[in-house]
Amino acid sequence: MRWSQRSDDRGGGRPVDVTLQALSYDDGTFAMVAMDQRESLRTMLAEHGRPDDPAAITAFKAAVAEHLAPLASGFLIDAGYDAPTEPGLILAVDQLTQERGGPVTDTHLDRAQLEDLAAAKARGVVALKLLVIWKRDGEQARRLEMAQEFVEVCRTAGLLSVLEPVVQPAPDEDDFDLDEAIVAGAEALGPTRPDLYKAQVPSRGLGDADAIVKTCERITATLPVPWVVLSNGVARDDFPRAVELACTGGASGTLAGRALWTPALEADDPVPVLATRCRERLAEIAEIVHRTARPWQAAVGHN
Repeated sequence: MRWSQRSDDRGGGRPVDVTLQALSYDDGTFAMVAMDQRESLRTMLAEHGRPDDPAAITAFKAAVAEHLAPLASGFLIDAGYDAPTEPGLILAVDQLTQERGGPVTDTHLDRAQLEDLAAAKARGVVALKLLVIWKRDGEQARRLEMAQEFVEVCRTAGLLSVLEPVVQPAPDEDDFDLDEAIVAGAEALGPTRPDLYKAQVPSRGLGDADAIVKTCERITATLPVPWVVLSNGVARDDFPRAVELACTGGASGTLAGRALWTPALEADDPVPVLATRCRERLAEIAEIVHRTARPWQAAVGHN
C-alpha cells in the first residue's frame, strides 16, 4: 500500500495517514472498480438466471476482485467480503434504502462499520465511501449533515473520504433536469470537502459532446476537490465516450462497476469473461484516463 503523510490542507494542520495517491495510478489519474453493489447485484444475478444466494454473491465479488483489481487504481467493496489490499481498498459505509428490483432511494451512515476503523485500516482499507441520494424532498439538511459527519470521521481516522452524491427527482418533481441537478448537488455538497467526489455523467453520456464537456467544466469549477464519474445510468457501450468527455471537462477518472463487469453476468461461467472482455474494457478505460484525465494533484492545486 502506498502510504504517506501529509498535512491536512482543509484546516487544523492535522496530519492524515494517506493521500489520493493510494487510489490513483502513478500519474495521478483514477480507474477504480466498484464492487459494493448489494440488492442491485442480487437483482442483476436473478435477471440473468444466475443464483443470487449469499454464496453466489460472494463468489462473483471474489472473481471480479481477482481479475479486475490488478489493473485498477483502486477497488471498492462493501463490508463482509474479502478484497485485495492492492490497489487501494475503499470500504463502503452506507446503509441503503432499496426495494428489490428498485433503485436506492435513501442512505444513512452504517455506524457499525465506523466503530473500529483502526481494524479496517489494519485490513488494508485506505478510504471510506458514502453514497448520498440528493433530491429536493425536504431532507437535504439531514443529508448534508450526514456528508459533513462522514468527511470528519474519515479525517479523524486518517482515511480518505469518497463522497458519492447521486441526484434523483423528488416525488412529483416535474421540472427535474439531470444536468442542472448534478451541478446543484456539487454546489451543495462540494463544500464538505471530501478527498474525492464521485458524480454522475451529465446527460448519461448521450448527445452533444460539447454540451457534456461544458457541464463537466461547470462541475470542475464548482468543486474544490478532485472528482471522478460513476457508470450507473450510462449504457455500457457508451461508457468509454462518457469517461473521455468527463475527463476532457476536468474529471480525474472514474470509479465504476456495471460498465466494467456486467458482461460476466451474461455467461454461465463468469470467470473467462472477467479474464478477457472485462479486463480489456478496464484497460481501455485506463488508457482513456491516462490520456485525458486531470491528475488529482492538479485539481487540488487549482482549488
